Amino acid sequence: MAGIYIHIPFCKSRCIYCDFYSGTDFSFLNRYIDALCSEIAARKDYLNGATIETVYFGGGTPSVLSSKHFEQIFEALEVNFGLSHCQELTLEANPDDMSDAFFRSIAPFPFNRLSMGVQSFNDAHLRFLHRRHTSNEAKDAIVRAKRFGFDNISIDLMFGLPNQTIDDWQESLLQAIEHEVNHISAYHLIYEEGTPLWRMKEQGTVREIDEELSVRMFEVLIDTLTQNGFEHYEISNFALPEFRSRHNSSYWNATPYLGVGAAAHSYNGSERSYNVADTLRFCEAMEQGLDCYEIEHLFRSERYDDMVITALRTCEGLAIEKVRTLFGADYVDYLMQQAAPYLKSGQLRLTPTHLVLTRAGIFISDGIMSNLLRTE
Repeated sequence: MAGIYIHIPFCKSRCIYCDFYSGTDFSFLNRYIDALCSEIAARKDYLNGATIETVYFGGGTPSVLSSKHFEQIFEALEVNFGLSHCQELTLEANPDDMSDAFFRSIAPFPFNRLSMGVQSFNDAHLRFLHRRHTSNEAKDAIVRAKRFGFDNISIDLMFGLPNQTIDDWQESLLQAIEHEVNHISAYHLIYEEGTPLWRMKEQGTVREIDEELSVRMFEVLIDTLTQNGFEHYEISNFALPEFRSRHNSSYWNATPYLGVGAAAHSYNGSERSYNVADTLRFCEAMEQGLDCYEIEHLFRSERYDDMVITALRTCEGLAIEKVRTLFGADYVDYLMQQAAPYLKSGQLRLTPTHLVLTRAGIFISDGIMSNLLRTE
């Protein structure tokens, strides 16, 4: 099995925290869709004929596309890969785009999952982040999506904002629960270098919250959602039973995927490829029949490192026998040696088959993973 990621790098406006590759110039959107479909055709052999089980439209803001654009993309996907076995087709969407007309425009297409960038149900925080929607618009979008037949809805929420309190954060979580979404991805605000938010911090107009409050917010996140029936199945992701993100899970369990579009990444088990992060250069390359990506061939140690970083993020953890099969007994010996201090401290636990982060370990997961990595 395999997945396909479609990157749509266009936004009506940029949020102050965002460092994903996107832009606000729509003048060559049609040209970009042509180029994207050309890449789908050019890379039809990348996944070696694997069955496509998930497709994910991300961005940017895929909900800015017209029905004509979606028709063009789906035709390219069907011709070159086939979608008859596809189980999950996700569309990222901004709440302010999700009108009745929007849902009617996507009705002909096989989307069965929505991922909405809500971020907060607090209007003051939404204004600070430069989100275009209000809290009420986000709630209305969820209700409207259900009315148009979507029963698999994920939302993104963000914590660790300047001046955000524990009560503010819990209220956003409770609003999500009240509106019966099936999946929540929750992320701590990061001050990425080069973003407007980073410059605000450098100028002293905003300040990061302290570590103690950050940890408390994460504890509230886990407690509130798990007590309301959500499974904490990956460090930042929570789902009601049967509503895990199949596509995102493929990133964590090393399922091959093809990423198409400017700045998209791909992985086929032995190598990763990275598309040029420039929309115009991407279009020009596709129009000239040229490759638009760089390839990174993965050594054994790099594939092991990838597995540690991704598998340990999940509630199942890292399969010991899989490490032995793919990398050899010496890698298992190294892994267990490096894990020993964390097993002793209770930040890792060992099941009969897996090495798993405990709740205490999740809070220092980056450090633990770093110490389990290996380079040759």
